[in-house]
Amino acid sequence: MEHSPRIDHISWGRLETGDGSFKDAKLFPGGAREWDWNETGTNHEPGIQPADVEELLEHGVEVVVFGQGFYGRLGVCEETLRMLKEKGITAHAQQTEDAVRLYNDLAESEKVGALIHSTC
Repeated sequence: MEHSPRIDHISWGRLETGDGSFKDAKLFPGGAREWDWNETGTNHEPGIQPADVEELLEHGVEVVVFGQGFYGRLGVCEETLRMLKEKGITAHAQQTEDAVRLYNDLAESEKVGALIHSTC
C-alpha cells in the first residue's frame, strides 16, 4: 500500500512534508501538492467543494481529513460531506493543528487524504 506523506511541520502559512513546502496542501497516498483554491473557485464560505476532493478520491482514499484553518474559518459544503458519505468515505473536519495530528496518525495505517488550510 502506498502511504500518504507525513506532515513534518505546520505553522501559519506553511505546511511541510517530504514532498515539499506548501501554503495550503492536498495530501494523498503517494504524494502531496499545493492546493490552489482558484482551480475550483473555493472560498471560506461556503467552503470546501466536491471538486476539491475529487483528486483525493482518484488516489483511492478511504478517509479524508479537512484542516479548516488555525481559527476554523474554512467551511465544508454540505454537498461535499454528502458525496463522501454516499461513497463510504469517512470525513473529519477540524481546526488545522488538530487535523494535522489526526492525519499523521491515520497516515500510518489508513488510505488517508487531506486538504489542509494553513492560515485563518
